[in-house]
Amino acid sequence: MEVLVNLFVNGVSTGMLIFLLASGLTLIFGLMSVLNFAHGGLFAWGAYTGVWLFNETGSFILAIIGAIAMGMLLGWILEKFLISPVYGNHVLQLLVTLGGMLVLTECLKVFWGPNPIRASLPTWLQGSLVFDGIILIKYRLFVIVIGLIIYAGLLLLLKKTKIGLMIRAGVIDKEMVQALGINIKAIFSFVFLLGAGMAALGGSLLAPYSGVVYAEMGMQYAILAFIVVIIGGMGSVQGSAVASLIVGIAGAFIAYYLPDLSLAMNMLLLVFVLLVKPTGFFGEKGVSSS
Repeated sequence: MEVLVNLFVNGVSTGMLIFLLASGLTLIFGLMSVLNFAHGGLFAWGAYTGVWLFNETGSFILAIIGAIAMGMLLGWILEKFLISPVYGNHVLQLLVTLGGMLVLTECLKVFWGPNPIRASLPTWLQGSLVFDGIILIKYRLFVIVIGLIIYAGLLLLLKKTKIGLMIRAGVIDKEMVQALGINIKAIFSFVFLLGAGMAALGGSLLAPYSGVVYAEMGMQYAILAFIVVIIGGMGSVQGSAVASLIVGIAGAFIAYYLPDLSLAMNMLLLVFVLLVKPTGFFGEKGVSSS
């Protein structure tokens, strides 16, 4: 019983980390129709920035805030100079964001070196808690709580606020929103920065979770995020959350019981969902599906 509970908690916490990256990509890819392969680079920069700030200051909270700020800064640069000129052109988006991903990866090596860097936990998140004889790791529970808070916050933003209404309206009919005097470009820039910040947050939380950061981690997790977004349904925050949990929990159990299948599991799940429901779990494009 203890093994099953620990595998489940481990899967949920991993799923929440995937969700933080995938939810940002959902906003950028699913809502704005921007193929941003540089998203994983923002994730990696969040991880490195968080580790560096924590080592320098000893404050985990400050490290997280700094990582989010770095992600949003880099996201602003990418959106303004790389992506803004190619809105609506998926081929050019693919090319420029792949180039941006490579540049971000190499810049990590310039600033922090080519070797992996060890990431450590703050003292107050080390250790575990015991419930009815079941041992649960504190940091995994912390990640789950953060993921739930972000999920609830995104739903409130998109469904209960004026800016969320403008985002949804802009996705449905950009020209009509512009005709009403709303600066849709500024709205979409805000969405891009929000997605970039969540990617960096995911990276900063993953670093102590995995114990090490390396420059190429961005591409690895970017591919995983795209898989989750497609499985969940384009533009659906709820779909990304469900898909992330499925990928995380399934990955934890398969890695334990069928380790030979663990590497292929995500692609097999993607193929299965596309065959059964090509639009994903929550297949209508747009925030309204979330």
